Amino acid sequence: MPSPRLLAALLVAAVAVAGCGRERPATDPERPALVAPQRAQPQNLGVPQRATKNTTRIPGAGATETAAAVARTVYPGPEQRPGAVTLVDTKDWRVAIAAAALKAPPFDAPVLFSDGTDLPGPSSSALKALAPKGSDAAGNAQVIRIGNVARPAGLKSIDVAGTTAFALTRSIANLVRSGRPGNNARVMIASADDSSFAAPAASYAAKTGYPVLFVTKDAVPPETRAALAKLAGLSKPRLYVLGPSSVISPKVTRDLRRYGRVTRYGGADPVANAIAASRFSDGTFGWGVATSGHGFVFARAGRPLDAVAAAPLSGSGTYGPLLLLDGASELSRRVNQHLLDVQPGYTSDPVSSVYNFGWIIGNERAISVRVQTRIDALLETGPVRTPDAPPAP
Repeated sequence: MPSPRLLAALLVAAVAVAGCGRERPATDPERPALVAPQRAQPQNLGVPQRATKNTTRIPGAGATETAAAVARTVYPGPEQRPGAVTLVDTKDWRVAIAAAALKAPPFDAPVLFSDGTDLPGPSSSALKALAPKGSDAAGNAQVIRIGNVARPAGLKSIDVAGTTAFALTRSIANLVRSGRPGNNARVMIASADDSSFAAPAASYAAKTGYPVLFVTKDAVPPETRAALAKLAGLSKPRLYVLGPSSVISPKVTRDLRRYGRVTRYGGADPVANAIAASRFSDGTFGWGVATSGHGFVFARAGRPLDAVAAAPLSGSGTYGPLLLLDGASELSRRVNQHLLDVQPGYTSDPVSSVYNFGWIIGNERAISVRVQTRIDALLETGPVRTPDAPPAP
């Protein structure tokens, strides 16, 4: 039997020989466990980038991705399929805002975006997953094509035609009217010049199905006149002009009076305009959000297609109005104050409270995590102290 000294020498030699060849990587399942395994890296669970207790982010890098993600969120499974899908070209935000009205009943057709006649990957994947049933209001079509957009194979389509943006918005208004023949009494009028002032119209159109028509600062385009004349011939509509006189002039509102009663609402800049639109109420028209217990949709000003992409969230679930942010990294004082004004509270038990909820639209370059967490805090219900109330738990 070899002596202990010889065994030690042989062991040293064996280790030296093993070290001379190819070294097995740490990931090799046959490598001997000569060293303690490395500690596993923590998983990125997407918190708070994706969700907090009072917010959920739809983190699309662009409107096409966002619209696809929103549609999948609103229609998450086979038992919740849309009637149809509305395909809109990304090249004109006015047409897209008008098309948001087709999300509402009876069409039930959320917007997906087309890149000209090409269907982008996110839209194609969403369309396949959504598997629209066919909308009775659209002649059982599964796809409502607005203008010269993609034509998905194997799905029944209906075409909405028009050679200009104003012609297309007129055609959309006619389609909306045909699907809701007894509900022609409300029309939203938005700026064709400034997308940030027009954006809140998309969210309310998706909730109500009211048509959106466009005017320039100092004129009512012929196609808009024709659409209004047709509506006025059926029943004198109420026209709600969204935005200040610096965007839509008094000359235009005077001109619009020949078609129906005109009411202006909104604010002096895009952020104030969206807040005013969320608070506005005129009988059965308007969000009228001046108390707690509501959903909200937060998007960046100057990105109107994001507002359209997010519109189905305003027409389902928590049914929240659109609020616009004027920067990615700071929450404006005005939005902060509006959320404080409608912040929920309880006197004895939070279970008895109403709750607010927010959808955050876009990735962190659009709205930062810092802003998202501030919004979360402002949406949170909290104890309300009154002189005769017992201490809150």
